[in-house]
Amino acid sequence: MTKNPAEPAEPVAVRKTVVAATEDEGVPPKGAGAPAAKAGKASSAGGAGKASPAGGAGKASPAGGGRKRAAASGGVRVPVVPAAGWANPLRDARDRRLPRIAGPSGLVIFGVTGDLSRKKLMPAVYDLANRGLLPPGFSLVGFARRDWEDQDFAQVVHDAVKEHARTPFREEVWQQLAEGMRFIPGDFDDDTAFKALRDAVDELDASRGTGGNFAFYLSVPPKFFPKVVQQLKKHGLAEGPKGAWRRAVIEKPFGRDLDSARELNRIVHEVFDPEQVFRIDHYLGKETVQNILALRFANQMYEPVWNRSYVDHVQITMAEDIGIGGRAGYYDGIGAARDVIQNHLLQLMALTAMEEPIAFDAEALLTEKLKVLKSVRLPEDLGAHTVHGQYAEGWQGGEKVVGYLQEEGIDPHSKTDTYAAVKLGIDNRRWAGIPFYLRTGKRLGRRVTEIAVVFKRAPHSPFDSTATEELGENAIVIRVQPDEGMTVRFGSKVPGTSMEIRDVTMDFAYGESFTESSPEAYERLILDVLLGDANLFPRHQEVEESWKILDPIEAYWHEHGTPAQYRSGTWGPREADEMLARDGRSWRRP
Repeated sequence: MTKNPAEPAEPVAVRKTVVAATEDEGVPPKGAGAPAAKAGKASSAGGAGKASPAGGAGKASPAGGGRKRAAASGGVRVPVVPAAGWANPLRDARDRRLPRIAGPSGLVIFGVTGDLSRKKLMPAVYDLANRGLLPPGFSLVGFARRDWEDQDFAQVVHDAVKEHARTPFREEVWQQLAEGMRFIPGDFDDDTAFKALRDAVDELDASRGTGGNFAFYLSVPPKFFPKVVQQLKKHGLAEGPKGAWRRAVIEKPFGRDLDSARELNRIVHEVFDPEQVFRIDHYLGKETVQNILALRFANQMYEPVWNRSYVDHVQITMAEDIGIGGRAGYYDGIGAARDVIQNHLLQLMALTAMEEPIAFDAEALLTEKLKVLKSVRLPEDLGAHTVHGQYAEGWQGGEKVVGYLQEEGIDPHSKTDTYAAVKLGIDNRRWAGIPFYLRTGKRLGRRVTEIAVVFKRAPHSPFDSTATEELGENAIVIRVQPDEGMTVRFGSKVPGTSMEIRDVTMDFAYGESFTESSPEAYERLILDVLLGDANLFPRHQEVEESWKILDPIEAYWHEHGTPAQYRSGTWGPREADEMLARDGRSWRRP
């Protein structure tokens, strides 16, 4: 069939790539360093070449039509540079399938050769890229005292990812990440090294399109925190170009007491504003910890009984089945209470006891958690209601293990605690008179972290005592690790002709209820740092209030005797059992 020459030519169909809106809904202009998307395929943050769910199918044109624009330009694709305040017209905030994707940015890790970096941080960065949650031009810079080239650093990251990453290894994702990797050798007081770091950051801005946005992760011993942040200020790294952000990420411990915590906060805040500082408590990145808030405030069935009228007591346990390993230099002088109770367990207690926030944002959460921490009441008799201990030799995991004082690098006269248990009260209307028991320890029976809300017994029972002799107390147990989920314990009749009531449990497990596996805590937290979302990061006010709680206990232990001994593989010293027995209670056996 002959085509009518008067008939207009068919417009050229041009597929316009739709990029998922980031935190500020901005899209870098073409040529900013990020690879351009190929026609017909949406650019994936992981570089897999498949259409990202955040970017749509890559077929539909935005409202207004890509065809007319293409026809008017003779079929040539015209890049559209978004104006300020641009918003993705295809994005609907109600669509929870759209993931939050970081905008142009980079991450600098100080102490990149340490265990934390190799086992957690670098695999988490890869997993984020593999899930399509990092921008194509994302850059990773390592800083450490090693004489490495960039390719040496890339090989170290490659090996760490292969061994520890949660998601499958994909070569195309790795190649895109590797292009943005740089390594800077040097000490923390080496001005030349920090000048090289500044040059690397500027080069990555130009070549990778990071936009001047960088987070500095201090995966170093706490004594180096002040030096690193001061060097960042000295060499102009703490402030980015206009419109860009710079953030500091600090690992615990945040000081070793209230005075040192205040001094550290003062030094850090001289360089970075408080909202630029992200203090990592990796427990707050765990799905089950965040689920505490969902459990309490998204359901009607729990909150009415979540108070002193129904709850008998709360137990929060973090148990480890390992010793100190190679951490003697760090651990001796710090101990279990400073290492775990001051941050992890007090944060878990605050989330368990807090009132409903007005919104799920950083300021609202801070307000409610601070109310709890400021309301904490220490027991009058610290000798009767706190316990510290050290593990002795014993059997664990089928092998004989040495005691703490026999560990390599430990002073044989050390009084450092490897076990700590404390009883705390909260003086407010919801919790007055209800004890919170916190315990942590190494070389205990098994690795487990849980929050057990134990309820009072029924005020009256129509059943005789023989029918209920095997009935315990109702409880809601939130399992933080390793079997993430929740258990509800209650009484039920045993099948048979007699009335016999026994404890049974209903169990919810993340691994069985959801098809998607839970991300590692550091995945969530690193992504939140890049997005500027501080919901899951303790603020300096929380850190200081936590030290106000622990400092008097540490001072008492320092002045009164040596830690109690307990055999490795058991559940702690006898004194801890006696502490609860005096209240007519007993520790849960996880």
